[in-house]
Amino acid sequence: QVQPVESGGGLVQAGGSLRLSCASSGRTFIGYAMGWFRQAPGKEREFVAGISWSGGSTYYADFVEGRFTISRDNAKSTMYLQMNSLKPEDTAVYFCNRVVGRTAAYSYWGQGTQVTVSS
Repeated sequence: QVQPVESGGGLVQAGGSLRLSCASSGRTFIGYAMGWFRQAPGKEREFVAGISWSGGSTYYADFVEGRFTISRDNAKSTMYLQMNSLKPEDTAVYFCNRVVGRTAAYSYWGQGTQVTVSS
């Protein structure tokens, strides 16, 4: 299985914005709903956002509170997460995966991209 490649993380001040990208192989991406997850130090990995194959349906964890927008470009086999109004509690490593509902479909993960929000 080819792991997805996440990018776009970095260090940002509270209230700032970042745009994450997830580049996947066609076999992992085509025809499937995809999603973002995150894992903060000492915590379990948690669901952040999901998007249907067509992009017509999106859904988010409650803690997003309208601050993040998930999108995808199927021609590029790439998914995005626009994160605005970032909070220190958003600090985590962010991962992408195929999803079934709010659950990761694959057991393997990429390396993720680190997001650090300073107060």
